Amino acid sequence: MADLSKGAAWMAGEIRPISEATIGVTDWGLTHSDITYDVVPVWKGGFFRLDDYLDRFLESLAATRLDPGLTRAQIAQALSDMMAASGLQDAYCAMVCARGTPLIPGTRDPRECGNHFYAWCVPYVHVIPFDVAEKGASALIPDSPRRIPETSVNPRAKNYHWGDFTEGLFQAKEGGFDTVILLDHAGNVTEGPGFNVFAVKDQRLITSGHGVLGGITRRTVMEMAAEQGMMPEERPLPLDEFLQADEVFLSSSGGGVTPLVRVGDRVFANGAPGPVARRLRQTYFDWLEAPQFRTEITYG
Repeated sequence: MADLSKGAAWMAGEIRPISEATIGVTDWGLTHSDITYDVVPVWKGGFFRLDDYLDRFLESLAATRLDPGLTRAQIAQALSDMMAASGLQDAYCAMVCARGTPLIPGTRDPRECGNHFYAWCVPYVHVIPFDVAEKGASALIPDSPRRIPETSVNPRAKNYHWGDFTEGLFQAKEGGFDTVILLDHAGNVTEGPGFNVFAVKDQRLITSGHGVLGGITRRTVMEMAAEQGMMPEERPLPLDEFLQADEVFLSSSGGGVTPLVRVGDRVFANGAPGPVARRLRQTYFDWLEAPQFRTEITYG
């Protein structure tokens, strides 16, 4: 029996150790970043908001004109089978569709590629390490690079176009920051690598409404905030307004709500997580275990 404790992959109906999962060197998913994907968190043996993540994955497939030849139910079954085989109780579970290998060698026609689905899972990923998130993280907002415009690459179809994020991460890490947040070309705050961004001001919760992925955790945060009497706003978020907020934080399927205590030279809440971010962070972990949001996994 193969050891799947470090991660597993589902490929063409077979489950294998993640170390043995491969795609072809001429696959457009690799050579052109022509791919879409989604990641659903698994917590204490259950998927969190699986239907919402499947909805977004199917929307991304339509937006990118990818067709893996599987139904929604078949995709869900592949994820469930893979998770059950892995034995992982807390995991980062990805569903992926790539354009595939050209069916006609050398073609430049995206219709002449064999689209294919695969999935993989690894032990739960915290986008910001847990101990750092508990104390509050730091972020750099560089003047350049700017986020890829949504008229160039659709950010609502989850994708691997990370050239801008990667350059930003180099600057952030070399400057001693935990992560990076990018501006758009109008100077508004957008998002970071694997997360959305929020600002809190006078009990209002503000997040960018354009140029960003419509994160499921982002949606969860707005629902939690509304239940707690806050007024979520989706709109452009200028950098100056962001830096004048009472609190700022990140949201991600990899770790939920992460308070930011420093952005560039600006220190928030005297360098400690603010009360809104702390409350929402705890609420998120409570919701991960709420039956109405869970799809339990039957382990063998």
